[in-house]
Amino acid sequence: MAFQDFDQISERRRAVREQRFRRRVMIGVVSGFALLVLVGAGVFAVVSRAGHRQNGPASGTAATASADQAAPTTAKDVSKTDKVVKVICNATDYKEKCENTLTLALRNHSSSSHHPRDYVETAILAARDELRRAFNKTDSLKFDTPEEKAAYEDCKVLMEDAMEELEASASAVSGKGTDSGSLSSETPQLNSWLSAVMSYQQTCVDGFPEGKLKTDMEKLFKASKEFTSNSLALISEVASFLTAFQATGTARHLLAKEPNSSPVSLDSDGFPNWIAHEDRRMLKGKSDKPTPNVTVAKDGTGDFKTINDALAAIPAKYDGRYIIYIKEGVYEETVIVTKKMVHVTIYGDGSQKSIITGSKNFVDGVRTFQTATFVALGEGFFGKAMGFRNTAGPEKHQAVAVRVQADRAIFANCRFEGYQDTLYTQTHRQFYRSCVISGTIDFIFGDAAVVFQNCMLVVRKPLQNQQNIVTAQGRVDKQQTTGIVLHNCRIMADKTLEPEKTRVRSYLGRPWKEYSRTIVMESTIEDLIHPDGWLPWEGEFALKTLFYAEYNNKGPGAKVDARVNWPGYKVINKEEANKFTVENFLQGSDWLNAKGVPVRFTLYN
Repeated sequence: MAFQDFDQISERRRAVREQRFRRRVMIGVVSGFALLVLVGAGVFAVVSRAGHRQNGPASGTAATASADQAAPTTAKDVSKTDKVVKVICNATDYKEKCENTLTLALRNHSSSSHHPRDYVETAILAARDELRRAFNKTDSLKFDTPEEKAAYEDCKVLMEDAMEELEASASAVSGKGTDSGSLSSETPQLNSWLSAVMSYQQTCVDGFPEGKLKTDMEKLFKASKEFTSNSLALISEVASFLTAFQATGTARHLLAKEPNSSPVSLDSDGFPNWIAHEDRRMLKGKSDKPTPNVTVAKDGTGDFKTINDALAAIPAKYDGRYIIYIKEGVYEETVIVTKKMVHVTIYGDGSQKSIITGSKNFVDGVRTFQTATFVALGEGFFGKAMGFRNTAGPEKHQAVAVRVQADRAIFANCRFEGYQDTLYTQTHRQFYRSCVISGTIDFIFGDAAVVFQNCMLVVRKPLQNQQNIVTAQGRVDKQQTTGIVLHNCRIMADKTLEPEKTRVRSYLGRPWKEYSRTIVMESTIEDLIHPDGWLPWEGEFALKTLFYAEYNNKGPGAKVDARVNWPGYKVINKEEANKFTVENFLQGSDWLNAKGVPVRFTLYN
């Protein structure tokens, strides 16, 4: 019952796509791969029509076979198919699920064409179908308390988002709506969508109170999370295969970025070609105050008195960026930029002048997911010169000022004020430049791929016997392309904490989830940070699987000689740090190469 609408909408499309896939996929088993080279993971080689040949240790997969070879019909051909499946599934963490899924789709079906990305597509379809089955099973569960019922309502929203992004991922991989000759520009988007799908499922589970029901929900989503993890792994594996294959001059179709090429064509002004004229006008403008579509003024001198009224008036179909100017004032309202509100800019008169404020909190019975004063869901959101507050205070525990789910979201010269859980960087790709974020416990948390650049992270005074933690990153699987990066930031004490910073212990981060990933690089760390640097969540949880790293930081709190000795903690070199720059971690040149958004794509030194 839970996914009736999705069943009706997508069943025919799924059947057509899967039928097309079965026709196409077999040729790749024997004609798309004759020489298998493992790029990054091992040693292997397999068959061509004329015979077998092996290669030594390598780092990707590649294979060729005669173009006129037919789909497997003999026991020998089936054996070859099984070998190919085993090789490409070797990169996944849940190999049996991968092999069973692909083998079932490949065997005993004829084919007329094929591309290696079809392996990824069938893995994504398996994740989608398993998620639908899992959520439909929740109909049989009992949600007795108001807390459980409310958590389930959140789950419905999260699962709709997950299903939508799985569908979009499958369509992108299949080539629908894209240049079938190259999917290089789709890879970052696929990683972002699928990483978010895993996060949505975990957020759904986290919303339930501890107990049997929460455990049952975790078990229901276990398989779908594993299928999604496999999809992410296969994207990386197929990308490596195609890049290696391209190097031989034998293939032209790429899933990953071609060497020495830009994934996006830039115009003479340095903008990606997909940026609309209105965006270029705004981003190129020298004024900090571009011409708005509407103005919000609390005193009645604008088009609207509330921000919500201005958002509600956005046309259902609007071509270009919609700009809302918020005049100076304190706006007490819960604001949600919905998923339908894409490419919206909200800018104010300054982060301490134009302020959105609220006080929803966990202690008063609101789930953390719903406590945010401001929520950005629509893709391409841009916030500038705005202040966002949750004034619940430290005694109210979790109280979010801003929750961001929007992909390619940007905040510049903004201020985020709260205590515990101030800024929820929930999912997708996000960039913060020259912002101020203040709080106490886990005040930057979430599972987005996010870079904070030139920001001030202000640690406030917590309650008695509490400790401060700047970050709590929520990566649940090592295949996810998510993490928190603090680049050229300043970590400092608030004036209320300054006199007591020797008494209150403060840390850079702790692992909210098993594969938590946080990098602090080229930043100034003041003397409030404990010499350990990082704090465990509970016992030995995640200490071997997390990735916490520091590079070239300065200040009295940046000394690493007394840092934790966890297996997952590292002091990295420049080459490793380069992986977490805006250019490489966020693929920033695709969407941040605009003069109106100051950004450093590389390391400073």
